[in-house]
Amino acid sequence: HPDQRALVERSFSGPARVSGSAGTGKTIVALHRAVHLARRATAGRVLLTTFSTALARALKFRLGHLIGNEPEVARRIDVEAINDVALCLYTARFGAPVITAEAGIHALIAQANPKLSAGSFTDKFLLGEWNDVVDAWNLQSWEEYRDVARLGRKTRIGGKQREALWAVFADVRASLASKSLVTWPALFAHLTAALAVGGERPYEAVVADEAQDFGVPQMRFLAALVSDRQDGLFFAGDLGQRIFQTPFSWKALGVDVRGRSSTLRINYRTAHQIRAQADRLLPQSIADVDGLVESRRGTISVFDTAPPQTEIFSNSETEAKGVAEWIAERRRDGYAPHEIGVFVRSDTELDRARRAVAQSGNDAVELGEAAVGAAGKVSIGTMHMANPENA
Repeated sequence: HPDQRALVERSFSGPARVSGSAGTGKTIVALHRAVHLARRATAGRVLLTTFSTALARALKFRLGHLIGNEPEVARRIDVEAINDVALCLYTARFGAPVITAEAGIHALIAQANPKLSAGSFTDKFLLGEWNDVVDAWNLQSWEEYRDVARLGRKTRIGGKQREALWAVFADVRASLASKSLVTWPALFAHLTAALAVGGERPYEAVVADEAQDFGVPQMRFLAALVSDRQDGLFFAGDLGQRIFQTPFSWKALGVDVRGRSSTLRINYRTAHQIRAQADRLLPQSIADVDGLVESRRGTISVFDTAPPQTEIFSNSETEAKGVAEWIAERRRDGYAPHEIGVFVRSDTELDRARRAVAQSGNDAVELGEAAVGAAGKVSIGTMHMANPENA
């Protein structure tokens, strides 16, 4: 579409972002943008990235269709998940890291928590505070924690409470250091600091898809990766589709897209009836922390379908029975099992999907990092795997 092509081919003086509701072609723009930059940059390399390995594989597959007959251009584009990119660069510079899982952090917090007054904060709260604030922003001192804005955290805490909390987090940091362990945010922070002091950068430009699910460490890393190069950073994403990340200021991290932000309004994938119902879950306009507004006003879909159905069940047993009956009805309509998907909000609800598919008399396959279904089986997965580009 001309609106998409204009964004693909436009030259931007700084970081740029394209938004739009699901199905408006943001990923198409990201793919073509990466190709456009690679064709133009005959010497440098272009990184096409996203927040998960599954999505990166889907992008690589589609890129092959787009430029399979242009091997020279294809060789100048790396398609990798952001964590995989960082891990590779970190290992090349500093050696292979030992990354601790969240369970390890949880155990360290539980050990340090007794420093707080009994019952003041739960381990769950402390883990959230560590993930969303302390580790995400790479806070290394009491003064940094005292002054940081705790965006997205619902529980207010005063100065004295912060001081007590920092004693716990300082213990966690000391324990990690003594065991030579790093977290993913710490890995990104170390690599970002190394890039900031100079040296060769591996990419001339970066195109990031599903940017709404990038966190503070990843955004800082991308800003350092291409510095302030013209056309260096291009983001595709939709604030309304944010799943994993708490809000934060892009501008504060050196990624200022003000004046270089656009919205796509023609929906090619989502039928009018489904889009209209989904849009009711969100305000017509959403503003980010930097005050940039993404509006859904004026969005149109290019086709119609049957209205979506919403059912409410009193418990998980009646839910499983209801979903099983729905699956059985679709099978009677002539749909093959692999044409049916059952999605839940998070990994903890996947058993509900498994029970429903089993009760329908069908086999299930779980969509994982490979993001592929299987003939003769109903696909189940978490909501972020529901994008047909990924399945």
